[in-house]
Amino acid sequence: MMLELHVPDFEPAKAFYKALGFKTVWERAPDGFKGYLVMQMEDNILCFWCGNENVSDHPYFKDFPKSAPLGKGVEIVLTTQHLDALYAKLKNDACVVETMETKPWGLRDFRVKDPCGYYLRITSPHDILSDEWAVK
Repeated sequence: MMLELHVPDFEPAKAFYKALGFKTVWERAPDGFKGYLVMQMEDNILCFWCGNENVSDHPYFKDFPKSAPLGKGVEIVLTTQHLDALYAKLKNDACVVETMETKPWGLRDFRVKDPCGYYLRITSPHDILSDEWAVK
């Protein structure tokens, strides 16, 4: 599965995700609807579409108010082998919206928001297909 985030400007997205450890895989400069950016950190791949003001003219999303929060109701889960180091780097940053804690199901994580308002949970790699993580 790939996840594609619609953003009005690639530069803040690149800077933010680079700070999380992502690297740019490839990029097509924004030009109408043709802008595209692919970034990767470990097993996480994120794609970004448009990168300019045309993002609001998408055939489906254009019917939503431009003031609507991007990604409302969606939590994007990123996994990293370097959870503690990444949290230590970000813990005093305004992007952190929930501090690191161990959840009732045993995983440790913290939550951040990206420059467009997308909500991210950052946690250690785990097998989500196992019922080991189900709250009993």
